[in-house]
Amino acid sequence: MAEPSQGTIYGINGPVIKVHGQHAFKMREMVLVGEEGLIGEVIRVLDKETIIQVYENTTGLKPRGPVVSTGKPLTIKLGPGIIGSIFDGIERPLTRIAENTGAFIRRGSTMDNLDRDRLWNVKVLAKAGDMVKSGAVVAEVQETESVLHKVMVPPGIQGEVVEAVVSGQYNISQTIVTVKEGKEIYNLTLVQEWPVREARPYRKRLPLNIPLVTGQRVIDTMFPIAKGGTAAIPGGFGTGKTLTQHQLAKWSNADIIVYVGCGERGNEITEVLEEFPKLIDPRSGRPLMERTVLIANTSNMPVAAREASVYTGITLAEYFRDMGYDVAVMADSTSRWAEALREISGRLEEMPAEEGFPAYLPSRLSEFYERAGRVENYNETSGSVSIIGAVSPQGGDFSEPVTQNTKRFIRCFWALDKALAYGRHYPAINWTNSYSEYTEDLTEWYKENASGDFMEKRTRLSGILQEEAKLLDIVKLIGSDVLPEEQKLIIEIAKVLRQGFLQQNAYNKLDTYVPIKKQYLMMDSILKLYDRLLKLVPLGVPVSVISRTGVFDEVIRVKYTISNEEPEAFEELNQRIAKVTDELEADYRSSERKADA
Repeated sequence: MAEPSQGTIYGINGPVIKVHGQHAFKMREMVLVGEEGLIGEVIRVLDKETIIQVYENTTGLKPRGPVVSTGKPLTIKLGPGIIGSIFDGIERPLTRIAENTGAFIRRGSTMDNLDRDRLWNVKVLAKAGDMVKSGAVVAEVQETESVLHKVMVPPGIQGEVVEAVVSGQYNISQTIVTVKEGKEIYNLTLVQEWPVREARPYRKRLPLNIPLVTGQRVIDTMFPIAKGGTAAIPGGFGTGKTLTQHQLAKWSNADIIVYVGCGERGNEITEVLEEFPKLIDPRSGRPLMERTVLIANTSNMPVAAREASVYTGITLAEYFRDMGYDVAVMADSTSRWAEALREISGRLEEMPAEEGFPAYLPSRLSEFYERAGRVENYNETSGSVSIIGAVSPQGGDFSEPVTQNTKRFIRCFWALDKALAYGRHYPAINWTNSYSEYTEDLTEWYKENASGDFMEKRTRLSGILQEEAKLLDIVKLIGSDVLPEEQKLIIEIAKVLRQGFLQQNAYNKLDTYVPIKKQYLMMDSILKLYDRLLKLVPLGVPVSVISRTGVFDEVIRVKYTISNEEPEAFEELNQRIAKVTDELEADYRSSERKADA
C-alpha cells in the first residue's frame, strides 16, 4: 500500500490552512491536520501549495505541523444507528462525544460515527448462489419501531453471493454477505461509506405528481409541494421559519425526517434537540425521533463544518431514499450556510460578487437543491427526497442574493410576512408573494383523492384574495364606506378565508393537522356561502346586515368545531348557511313587495 501523502503547515488563517511540501494531495480529499489530527478537506491545489479548510477549531495550531492524507474524500458511514441520532456537520455523534468529553467537542475528538459494539437483530435475505446487483437488499434490520433498515449492496458492486451468514445478532463491522465478481471479493457489512459531495446513483427520475401532504391548509391547498420537490421558506427574524419546519417535520407524510440545523443560534438548536425527542409521531403514536435524524451545527461551531452539514444531511436522505422511503430534508438555514461560504471565500482572497458572497454561490445552491427528486431505485423501489430550506434574509429583504438565487432552483416559495407574524397569523405565509409551480403537476392527484373540482375552487379562493389586496389599497386611501356592496362582500369573504382557512393553530388538536378532504370541504363551504351572498347583494341586502346574522363567524369557527372525522357535519353547516341566506332573501323580497304595493 502506498505511503500516505504528507505536507507541512505553512500558513493559518482561521479555518483555512496553507500547506507546503512534497505531497500529492487531491481536490476534495480528506486530511488530518496538526499533531491532534484535526479533520480537514482539500479545497485548492496549486503547483507548490495546497489550501485546506479545517472542520474544527484551529486555535493553537502552529506552522510546520504535519498534514496527512487519508486517501479518500470526506465520507460518512451509512448503516443502522443513524435514525434517532444527533450528529454534527461531519457526522460525529454528539451524544456519545458529550458522554466522553463534556458539553463541548474537544479538538481532534475521534469517535466512530456509528456504534461499532451494538448488536443488531439482522434478518439475512441473501443466500449463497444468488446473483446480486447494486442496490439489492441483502438483509434487514428493524432499526426502530417505525423504520425497517434495508441493508443494500453498495453502488458499483455486483456479482454472485458466495457466502451469507444466518440471521442473528451482529454488529456493524461483521461481514454479513460475501460477493464475488470475477477475481474481486467483496465482504459486505451492515455499513457502507459514501462521499457527501457526490449524489448517490439511481435508475431514473420519476415525475413529481404526488404531493407531500403537510396538513397545513395554506400549503396543501394554496401552495402545494410535491414529493421530491424543493421549497424555500424565507422570512426575517421572528416570522416563524423554524416553527413552520417543525410542523412540516411532525405532520408531513414523509417516512423519514432529516433536520439540518445549519449555523442557527445555539438556543434554537437546543430547543429542537429538546423538543423533538418529546414529540409524538401522529402516525404511529410513538416518539417522532424514531424516524428522525438531527444534524446540529450551531453558529459558534467551526464555520467550515457548517458548509459541510447540508451535504451530510442530503447524503443521509439519499441513502434512505434508496431503500424506498420518502424523505424530507429541513435545512435551517441556507443563509447561514451561504455566510460560511462567504467567510471561507474571503479568507481565500477570492473576488467577491454581490454583497461579498462568492461568484459560485448560485452553483453551490443548485448542487444542493438538484439532489432532490423522486426516483426509481436499482432495487425496483421508488423513493423521494424533498428539500425544504429556510432562508434568513437580513432585515427581511427578499432581494438579497441568497433569496434571489434560491428562487432560481426551487419551485415552491413560501414567503413569510413580518406583519402577519406580528398579528399572530400563523403560518405567516403571505398569499400574494408566495407561489407553487407544482399545482399543474398535482392536479390529477387532487382530482382522484379530494374532488374533481379541487383546483378550480383553489383558483377561485386565490382570485378572491388577490381582489381583496387591490381593494385594501383603495380602502387605505378613501375608507370602506364608499365601496359598493359587492366589493364589501369580497372583503368580508376574504376575511373569512384568512381567519378561518389560511390561519392555523398549531396548539389546537383539531386544527394543528387537517387532511386534504376536510380542507376541500372547508373551501367548498366558504365558496357556497360566497355564491349565495352574491345573489343577495343585487336585492339590496347590505353586507352589514349579513354580518349581524353571525354566519361569517360560524364559518370561521369551523376549524375548531368540526373534527377531521366528521365530514358529514359540513352538510349540516351548508344547510344552515342556506337557511340563513334564504331567510334574508325572503325578508328583502317581502319588503320589496310591500314597497311596490
